[in-house]
Amino acid sequence: MAERAVWLSAPAATRRPVEALIVGHVTRDLLPDGDWRAGGAALYAGVTAQRLGLRVGIVTSAPADLRASVAETLGDVALVVVESATATTFENVYTPMGRVQYLRDRAQPLRLDDIPPAWRACELALLAPVAGELAPALAGELRARVIGAAPQGWLRQWGDDGCVGPRALTSDELEALGGLSALILSREDLTGPGADAATQARAERTLGAWARRLPLLAVTCGAAGAELWRAGGVERFPGYPAREVDPTGAGDVFAATFLCALASTGDAAHAIDRANRVAALSVEGVGPSAIPTPAQVSARYPA
Repeated sequence: MAERAVWLSAPAATRRPVEALIVGHVTRDLLPDGDWRAGGAALYAGVTAQRLGLRVGIVTSAPADLRASVAETLGDVALVVVESATATTFENVYTPMGRVQYLRDRAQPLRLDDIPPAWRACELALLAPVAGELAPALAGELRARVIGAAPQGWLRQWGDDGCVGPRALTSDELEALGGLSALILSREDLTGPGADAATQARAERTLGAWARRLPLLAVTCGAAGAELWRAGGVERFPGYPAREVDPTGAGDVFAATFLCALASTGDAAHAIDRANRVAALSVEGVGPSAIPTPAQVSARYPA
């Protein structure tokens, strides 16, 4: 297998275990004015786990300019970046029928060899694909005590024009996820935006089928909160009041918080309520800077 160029934010850190491992592409998100900002599930989840006090390692792929922006945002989070001439790049176009998303480019795929051996056994791992950049089978290669996936990147497909639409997991992909502790997603991940009633009904059947095969499903519902699917039942947890400024990344913040709390307490109900609180506060500003610390969460939403 050909050796690939890899950039390390802190080379010594790759020889130390991390508490939270996050794998997935950081992204270049195009803005209407022609500018861009750094995004992606790995970025938002990494900042969240760091704010929660964990030692975090992220494995991703990006070109130099995006890498620099991400490194500045993350501060002392350890980064392993597979060098790429291109960035995974998304453009959102808003129409009277709703949002249309385009994938304009992709960075290099990610594989097990890119993850430092010292990081593969950790408290928690989050697989956070955004454009099919890692295989579901990677879930079975890690030795994390709690391992989750935010599968949006496996549930997307795109044509020659880059227009993104939903896709279904294959039976082999679903089988590969059987060892997960939790799958964290939204209904829109399954349906795409503006789904009709028939598509929504299919999504409910899919959630029910997955809930019978996986220990936990955490399904985000925006401001309404989230659902916990387990043992054949569904529990609903209300959201928390917030002054929404920018909802970008809220689902990724939720996923990271949920896994952190699940690893810490083993209590899925507590974890989903905690994730609702942190995700609510994360929408009150623009970008990862709005992700709160535990002290900010406790001050706003006393237990």
